[in-house]
Amino acid sequence: MQVLSRKSLPLGGFAGLTEHRLVTDRRLFGSRKAPNTFDGIGSFVYLADAQFNPHGETHMHPHKEIDVISIMLTGRVTHEGSLKHGQSLTAGEVQVQRAGGEGFSHNEINPDNTKNRLLQLWVLPEVAGEPAGYKHYPLKAKGVSRIYGGKESGGQKNQNKTFTSKTTIDIVRLSSGEGISFSEEVLAYVSKGTADFSDENNNFSAEDGDLIRSYKTDIIATSDVEIIVVGQG
Repeated sequence: MQVLSRKSLPLGGFAGLTEHRLVTDRRLFGSRKAPNTFDGIGSFVYLADAQFNPHGETHMHPHKEIDVISIMLTGRVTHEGSLKHGQSLTAGEVQVQRAGGEGFSHNEINPDNTKNRLLQLWVLPEVAGEPAGYKHYPLKAKGVSRIYGGKESGGQKNQNKTFTSKTTIDIVRLSSGEGISFSEEVLAYVSKGTADFSDENNNFSAEDGDLIRSYKTDIIATSDVEIIVVGQG
């Protein structure tokens, strides 16, 4: 088991936001990989825990051949750009933007007088040159919400529900005392609450802002908890 705490990392940012970067995979960043950050898993290459300043924005910028996932934790963000222009994202919702070979440009704006908080994840597409696309998900109040990757039973691609990938991303919401287990390697980021993690060799009491890489993992919530779990389906 490996653990990386958000509070151990420097606070960075750009434009109208501040952020802690926890995953900057060397496959994408090369020599620009941030010190002490994790590499990803599967095609997952980037994780940032960000806060927009009041009325802060990223300003319009392009992406190509990357899948950009935004998980809204508190507050709101307004999305402008070539995909679903004007779409708003509120706490408990997720947007997934596939740039593909077509590419897109976007600007994310905090419309409120208070800071918000969101997670941004990047995943490399497994097939180059796909068309740009957009998906939006409201998260379940409890249980597991699949927001990226995976296949339907019988091995058929699940393209209509999530963008197809062998890399999977689930949002897990548990009440205190509930548990969940993963048999393969995962990267799990606690975005709310606390939970006990255990594998074959280690135990760790995690809190908001902890990123855990482990194999054959059991998780028991010690308070109401939200965890982003990245694996390989």
